[in-house]
Amino acid sequence: MQVRADALAAALDRRLPPLVWVHGDEPLLAMEATDLARARLRASGVVEREVLVVDRSFKVPELLAHTQAMSLFASSRLIELRMSAKPGKELGAALADAVATLDDATRLLVSSPRLDRATTESAWFVALERHALVVAIVPVERAQLPQWIGQRLARQKQRANIETLRFLAERVEGNLLAAHQEIAKLALLFPEGELPDDEVRQAVLNVARYDAFDLAGAMLAGDAARVLRTLDGLRAEGEAEPLVLWALADALRNLARLAEARDAGRPASTMMRELRIFGPRERLYELTLARHSTAALHAALREAARIDRIIKGLVRDDAWSAMAALAASVAGAPALPQPSEP
Repeated sequence: MQVRADALAAALDRRLPPLVWVHGDEPLLAMEATDLARARLRASGVVEREVLVVDRSFKVPELLAHTQAMSLFASSRLIELRMSAKPGKELGAALADAVATLDDATRLLVSSPRLDRATTESAWFVALERHALVVAIVPVERAQLPQWIGQRLARQKQRANIETLRFLAERVEGNLLAAHQEIAKLALLFPEGELPDDEVRQAVLNVARYDAFDLAGAMLAGDAARVLRTLDGLRAEGEAEPLVLWALADALRNLARLAEARDAGRPASTMMRELRIFGPRERLYELTLARHSTAALHAALREAARIDRIIKGLVRDDAWSAMAALAASVAGAPALPQPSEP
């Protein structure tokens, strides 16, 4: 059975299944879900705990050996399986077999990155799901972040006006772990009730940590202001120009391929699967494609090639300014720049 993260507590109150599987790419929310499952199992009497890390050296028989072994120190035990990548067919089939034959004293807790549709629709996962609670961690969209922060403040009996919530959301740049730290700090600094706007602004540090791939996301989302803010942050933090350009160019290459497929009459969904574009990113690419023609996207790629020559010292220009113009234009600010040679 699949449940939302915010419904996990109620689901665990109803029953403790043989397996809880938490998957997603948002570290804070995934950590909170696994902590909750672990705490409920401990409260039910599951004392002994074993942790298995699935890496390149991990062998499937290890899993079978642990699930079939008798507990040495307690009547009940928890086996945690921590994955850094989605499971292959062999491991998945072994998990499905193991969970179907677990004794009542053994429970499994699996954490992994987000599982794609091919995995969740596989025969082994469908069989496993009959015995499990599957928790898909849904990222908090940028537009929802002020509301999310407000809900977290309410848990500690504090509240803030919408301007303060937006300020906090902007400061953490979508980083939920950073937001969590700032919210916890506000609980220590201020009493319950309405938070004073000016004092909060003085207390909150700029915890934004800029990432080249956040820049590409802002460009695809059509947020030109965030594009420029992120580029300024990357430059101030000393990020390497080639990495920043690579993130932009990778998104532009995907856009150009999607536009070419669109012109050829191919379904966008098919091409997105080929390019491994899933989840919320699909909508971002769709929005960008709606803003630009194929010719304009090809022009953007040529501009990216020109910026590459700037970085290599073959063209005299400022690479950061050129990347800002390119990314902002793809985000929807004035027309796409036309490439020019020295």
